[in-house]
Amino acid sequence: MQGETTALRITENEGRLDVFPQNKTPSSGRASAKSWQYSDHMENIDGYLMKYTNLVTGWQYRFFVLNNEAGLLEYFVNEQSRAQKPRGMLPLAGAVISPSDEDSHTFTVNAISGEQYKLRATDAKERQHWVSRLQICTQHHTEAMGKVRCCACIWAHIDSCMLMFARITHTSILFLHASMHIYYTLNILVTTEQEDIDAEDEAEDCFTDKEEDLGAVEEERSVILHLLSQLKLGMDLTRVVLPTFILEKRSLLEMYADFMSHPDLFVAIADGSSPEDRMVRFVEYYLTSFHEGRKGAIAKKPYNPIIGETFHCSWKVPRRTDASKEPSQGSPDPATSQDPYQVRFVAEQVSHHPPVSGFYAECQERQMCVNTHVWTKSKFMGMSIGVSMIGEGCLYLLEHDEEYTFTLPCAYARSILTVPWVELGGKVNISCAKSGYSAIITFQTKPFYGGKLHKVTAEVKHNTTNAVVCRVQGEWNGVLEFSYTSGETRVVDVTKLPVSKKSVRPVEKQGPTESRRLWQHVTESLREKDIEKATEHKRLLEERQRTEERHRAETETPWRTRYFEREGEGWVYHKPLWKNSAFKS
Repeated sequence: MQGETTALRITENEGRLDVFPQNKTPSSGRASAKSWQYSDHMENIDGYLMKYTNLVTGWQYRFFVLNNEAGLLEYFVNEQSRAQKPRGMLPLAGAVISPSDEDSHTFTVNAISGEQYKLRATDAKERQHWVSRLQICTQHHTEAMGKVRCCACIWAHIDSCMLMFARITHTSILFLHASMHIYYTLNILVTTEQEDIDAEDEAEDCFTDKEEDLGAVEEERSVILHLLSQLKLGMDLTRVVLPTFILEKRSLLEMYADFMSHPDLFVAIADGSSPEDRMVRFVEYYLTSFHEGRKGAIAKKPYNPIIGETFHCSWKVPRRTDASKEPSQGSPDPATSQDPYQVRFVAEQVSHHPPVSGFYAECQERQMCVNTHVWTKSKFMGMSIGVSMIGEGCLYLLEHDEEYTFTLPCAYARSILTVPWVELGGKVNISCAKSGYSAIITFQTKPFYGGKLHKVTAEVKHNTTNAVVCRVQGEWNGVLEFSYTSGETRVVDVTKLPVSKKSVRPVEKQGPTESRRLWQHVTESLREKDIEKATEHKRLLEERQRTEERHRAETETPWRTRYFEREGEGWVYHKPLWKNSAFKS
């Protein structure tokens, strides 16, 4: 009949797709685990899917019905019980439908209330069918809900605007003064001259904020759901503005300094008695350098650095003339009898598009330094966000005339709708062309069933003979076991390693574009849990960056960096130790 839409049921029968009208059934009369309805319009569809219940029960087949008219996803024990009350139902208005990054069959339905169904189709095609139909229904009912709310809230909105206007009038003068102070200070003082860093001004860091407060994330779940509803699987998140309440109270440039939280292990690389020993020591330093970067159980995002932003700090490392000897009674400890080594660190945001950071650390006394350039590329992966660390670093041991090139792993923010946490993944390569030694480090992401979190393995080998000289296994934020070809084993517990606090100059002695001074008003507002004020300060900084970028484009003025110079595809510190005449052979 003209104007009617006939919904079709598609059933897989021994690899063949059989198509028949919805009101007909297969001649066999069997309930197929792989059956669903299809129509180009917003039709009710049903079929069997696997639903994850809990760790004990696991996955169970359930019969699902998409009720488009009511905007509900309902499920029953089986098709025969469909006439009874549903075992459960989720309202789809405001929901987020996300294909999982675990496999090609799984997807999740996240209601605006926070309730979640984790479902699994038979294959990728069936998953896509359900996901697309659910998304169409969700969009329809979300828009309808928005229209109803808009009409109902219009007068309430006028009242709240009047109250807000009164409050803004009361606070606007003070806030405007602070905002304009930031804006004009930055615009007047932004320069390509280097900050004058006086080591005497540096003091042990007292910045001890821990990112343990989950309250803001729980309270703002609807904001996160709304944000996720705007994203598509695989979308590049580089230019997506994330809500302020998930920020970490520090810049990404400062987070990179955490790679040096065990400066004693960094300095000890140069103490290696052989090329093999030095490579193993570098692998040990590398594997222990990631755990300190997290400031709490929850994964939050550091500030995106402003182009031209810099961060400086340093560490003091006690000297040990011979760690194997205990000091005799009454004699001074050799670890404290001499002036400590000093490890200095500088980072700079050298580019905006792409967002490239350069960072450099050196210990002049040990004639060693490391230079790295990296930029992050974020991708939406359903219930996770993947961050690729693009770039590479190079460690220089000038005393041994060795260079160690290395890459960085990917990072994943998991469970972004509940309690976000960080996982590392991917392969990292380390190589020294002169010595012929290399290492492959594999950060393993947790499989869906079983397995340990944060597992990592590594192999150090001699390229010429292809002989593996050392193997490592364990967790990058836990216990690592080093096994040598001699049969010797050695255990390193990362959680028990002493963490050296960096030394930083107080904010009042920092330059206008140094991280802590630049972001100080955002940080203070976040500490006070004033999200609105933090968002406004952040907006002013980002608007200033956009304004200056437009001005440079209009005047065809290239950006000039302070500390790093472009070399090929990378960025190199402008005064590295290997260019210093005192260290040239």
